[in-house]
Amino acid sequence: MPSENATRKRGENAADEDGETAQGQRLSAESTTLRGTRMGAIEDVYEDLETDVEFEEFAAAVEDKVEQMGGLADEETAAMLIAHELRDEEADTIADIEPGMNDVKFLGKVTSIGDVRTFERDGEDDEGRVCNVDVADASGSVRVALWDEMATAAEEELEVGQVLRVMGRPKEGYSGLEVSADKVEPDEDAEVDVQVLDTYRVEDLTLGASDVDLVGKVLDTDTIRTFDRDDGSEGRVANLTVGDETGRVRVTLWDDKADLVEEFASGEVVEVGDGYVRERDGDLELHVGDRGTVEAVDEDVEYVPETTDIAELEIGETVDVAGGVIETDPKRTFDRDDGSEGQVRNVRIKDDTGEIRVALWGEKADRDIELADRVVFTDVEIQDGWQDDLEASANWRSTVSVLDAAGDGTAGDGADDGTADATSGTAADTGLDAFGDSAGSGDEAVADGDGSATATADSGSAENVEFTGTVVQTGDPVVLDDGERTKSVETGASLRLGEEITVRGPERDGTIHAEDVF
Repeated sequence: MPSENATRKRGENAADEDGETAQGQRLSAESTTLRGTRMGAIEDVYEDLETDVEFEEFAAAVEDKVEQMGGLADEETAAMLIAHELRDEEADTIADIEPGMNDVKFLGKVTSIGDVRTFERDGEDDEGRVCNVDVADASGSVRVALWDEMATAAEEELEVGQVLRVMGRPKEGYSGLEVSADKVEPDEDAEVDVQVLDTYRVEDLTLGASDVDLVGKVLDTDTIRTFDRDDGSEGRVANLTVGDETGRVRVTLWDDKADLVEEFASGEVVEVGDGYVRERDGDLELHVGDRGTVEAVDEDVEYVPETTDIAELEIGETVDVAGGVIETDPKRTFDRDDGSEGQVRNVRIKDDTGEIRVALWGEKADRDIELADRVVFTDVEIQDGWQDDLEASANWRSTVSVLDAAGDGTAGDGADDGTADATSGTAADTGLDAFGDSAGSGDEAVADGDGSATATADSGSAENVEFTGTVVQTGDPVVLDDGERTKSVETGASLRLGEEITVRGPERDGTIHAEDVF
């Protein structure tokens, strides 16, 4: 039989075992409670996050974060850090997307769908596929690259105008920012305020629009410029400005498309195809890249600029002005601070309310502008000029459009089909009257069926007239302008441009033969 000591020993051991079991159960319960508390905190953080990431994926990321930090953060702290990272990658608008972000999520409306292209992967036998889709919201647009199965689905199922929920990785692509998509889902309930049209007018353009077709009249063209890209390659860019009855827009031509600027002249009508809208210095621009086109078309487009009267101009404004050219200066060159050579040319224009000097800088100094031309200058900055006179500065943003050229033999804006001014060869049809309200002399000619013109008044008749106006052309003949009409004057008097005079004498063939000048 066991001794009393052995029995007592066995009892003590059993008690110890029972105690250890109870303690282990208590510790296990406490651990379970603690894990439950911590998991509840993680769930609370997850629920506040409102993310598309699954909870299991989120919890796994929290565990990884705790391990990475070597015990410096508990699960709740790690959950808050992960949530902060995910919120940073949530893009409220497309404009919020930046290169270097990890996965971003955003909504956008499909504005164009490219073709599916195939490519060979390095070291792999299977063929890859990619489809570029342009999506936009009210803040801008971005190109989304869809790969393999997503590319095939896009070709078969995607339509312009659909709203997509996109998740992907932003990067700097060849044509700017693009997103390499990891996940794309249509969202039929979401609304994105972007207009998608078959044909656009200038007033229809909105930031983010792409696949834009627009017909407009060429108002101005610039030369091709080169620049260095960050990757060391050389880029090329050129601009032209087009307008329609709703407004005007600068068209930016990139790389190979820059050569198109040399194919067109002011006054031609062109169609821009597959353009996309970007913003520069607060203004919308229509860009033409590798897919875009610019072609001449046989269409009538009217562009009527909304100009500001010269008398209403104020320093610091950026405005559009128009008028007849009453003075031109030779082009001057100068040295810039960086050692390069610049150039400028001054012209003076006049409208019904006043006159102003316009400084043409850079390439605009080479524009063919002559006395009595009617010219529209857009986006010119009004500055304090010489002798406290206002001056309009036409810089790189400005456009210069000669609407009616002096000496071109046309009847001007006021001519109807089949009629012409009888004073051909004088200032009445080649000078400021080309855009005035009246023909000046009152003598008219009606075109015969063979295209010749028969005068309706005796060209040799003379009538004494008196006319007061500003000298807008010196020489033989002198041209005067009173704000509504121009008159050609034969006189031997020495006159200066801009001088206001009155002439009196007989008028023959539309020309006043001045007997008195005062």
